[in-house]
Amino acid sequence: QVQLVESGGGLVQAGGSLRLSCAASGRIFSINTMGWYRQAPGKQRDVVASITTGGSTNYADSVKGRFTISRDKAKNTVYLQMSSLKPEDTAVYYCNYKMASINVWGQGTQVTVSS
Repeated sequence: QVQLVESGGGLVQAGGSLRLSCAASGRIFSINTMGWYRQAPGKQRDVVASITTGGSTNYADSVKGRFTISRDKAKNTVYLQMSSLKPEDTAVYYCNYKMASINVWGQGTQVTVSS
């Protein structure tokens, strides 16, 4: 069983930066994909960025050039560095862990960007 604990959300002004962290614990497989999704009120949950244990990354077009995902394999932790934040980035951000049929979500952390 895998557990995810997120931290780092908060309120920031447009143009500012935040860093989210997600620590995984439990039965972590050596090969997996971790990522960040977000969900704004009344909208579906969409992928923001993902990273494999091999270091391959993918980003949503809306965050390319502004957000950077990284991971510390030794700590089983994934980070999302968010810069040049916009009001439309406001959402609950969820950490995700995938390995084969295993799909685990964190509890979510609120990010609010004021204009």
